[in-house]
Amino acid sequence: MNSPDIRQRFAELRAQGRRHKDAAEALGLSEGQAIAAHIGTHDARLQATPLRGPWLALLQDLEPCGPLLALTRNHSTVHEKTGVYQKLSGGEAMGLALGEDIDLRLFFSQWHAGFAVREAPASGDGEPSVSLQFFGPHGVAVHKIFLREASDRAAFEAVAGRFADPSLQVAFTPAAPKAGPRDDAAIDGAGFRAAWGAMQDTHEFFGLLKNFEVERQQGFRLAEGEFTRRASREAVRSLLFDASFDGTPIMVFVGSPGCIQIHTGPVTRIEPMDMHGMQWLNVLDPGFNLHLREDMIDAVWIVEKPTSDGVVTSVEAFDGKGELMAMFFGARKPGKPELETWRALVRKLPALEAAS
Repeated sequence: MNSPDIRQRFAELRAQGRRHKDAAEALGLSEGQAIAAHIGTHDARLQATPLRGPWLALLQDLEPCGPLLALTRNHSTVHEKTGVYQKLSGGEAMGLALGEDIDLRLFFSQWHAGFAVREAPASGDGEPSVSLQFFGPHGVAVHKIFLREASDRAAFEAVAGRFADPSLQVAFTPAAPKAGPRDDAAIDGAGFRAAWGAMQDTHEFFGLLKNFEVERQQGFRLAEGEFTRRASREAVRSLLFDASFDGTPIMVFVGSPGCIQIHTGPVTRIEPMDMHGMQWLNVLDPGFNLHLREDMIDAVWIVEKPTSDGVVTSVEAFDGKGELMAMFFGARKPGKPELETWRALVRKLPALEAAS
């Protein structure tokens, strides 16, 4: 399919209300490929201008723009936070955003391409939407940034202009099939559990999985009964409703290949919704929205990690392909023990056996 055909079909699907990702997939394309087909001024409905890095510098320049919408998603879950991009630090490969509302872990080695995207409103009236959209090498979105009503539009457009490079040639490659986990018998399970028990910080867990060459859910299985236990598929819904009811502040982590986005605070308005055969579990609060495909939940684990501040407990949801959908923690700061109200909430979650 050539670029003019992509633009025409993409516009038709957008007019039907399809999101960018869904419209691209309906065309057999990655989202990045569909956006790249709009480079230039060929189409008044949607135009994309390639951006150059360094990505950290671009994000640092966003603070004068005021509140913006940060969006990070994976295949099943969308995490949206509104706030100011502040306290950005890092380097070429990795970075952090530690603002009051925009809290990100950034893996720039996965940021293959960026675009300033201008799209006419569906009604044809009003100003076009303007966003900055970043994609990995296979065309999967890693992070997006959108204007809000309170944003400084001129400052945002100025950032897009400073980092624009219309001459850039953008190409994406197909993803290779993902390798499966090693056989359990090939793993030093006793050593893995001993190293788990010796952790002093939750951030050591990624290194633990890497050192023992263990896939995440496989590690949970190997530590089941000691550090992990299974919960029912309904546990995420129960957790959000209970946290909303008693006001327990929580942390919600959602990751793409290039970014982990975090909400810390209470959740209030929990809205399950069935739409076009999909079951969405939504948090619809001022400044924070979560949209999680509840029908895609295949497994939920309750995970305990020892730290110098005591045990830290997470609730982690996975889809049928074994991909991590979202992680939930009790709100906490380094040096502080976990909230007892969070632990009580987790203890109430329905177990897998009970659901069976």
